[in-house]
Amino acid sequence: MAQEKQEKDLETSIKAEASVDASVDVSVEQKEKNTVSETTRTLSASNLIKEFENAQLKKELPEIYVGDTVKVGVKITEGNKERVQPYEGVVIAKRHGGINQTITVRRIFQGIGVERVFMLHSPQVASLKVERRGKVRRAKLFYLRDRVGKATRVKQRFDR
Repeated sequence: MAQEKQEKDLETSIKAEASVDASVDVSVEQKEKNTVSETTRTLSASNLIKEFENAQLKKELPEIYVGDTVKVGVKITEGNKERVQPYEGVVIAKRHGGINQTITVRRIFQGIGVERVFMLHSPQVASLKVERRGKVRRAKLFYLRDRVGKATRVKQRFDR
């Protein structure tokens, strides 16, 4: 009789272990399904592109507004040497957003107006510093192209 009781206890403990193992197997299968579904979600083309673009974005960019005078450090490669050349001018336009964000910087060099478009998140832009805040009432300052000398000055803004 004691032997029958031990056998019944053994059977119930084996059944309990089997049910625990089954529930563990089910939870493992669910986790595997979740990880598979997550990998398929991240493998979609648009998600891959978004991840890559977010990795390429620069974290430390100053707030730049149209009318600001900025100094852009541009990487220049000459042969096997690389140096940073500053380019200082007034931001006359801002375009796009995210990784494609660009600014157009205008300066006067030897009496001739020179404009350059910089992609802010490009590796060619080594540094970006706001020298002076400008007070303007337009989103694009293309009218500065027609002006010469002191007429090209932009009022300074002190509140930003």
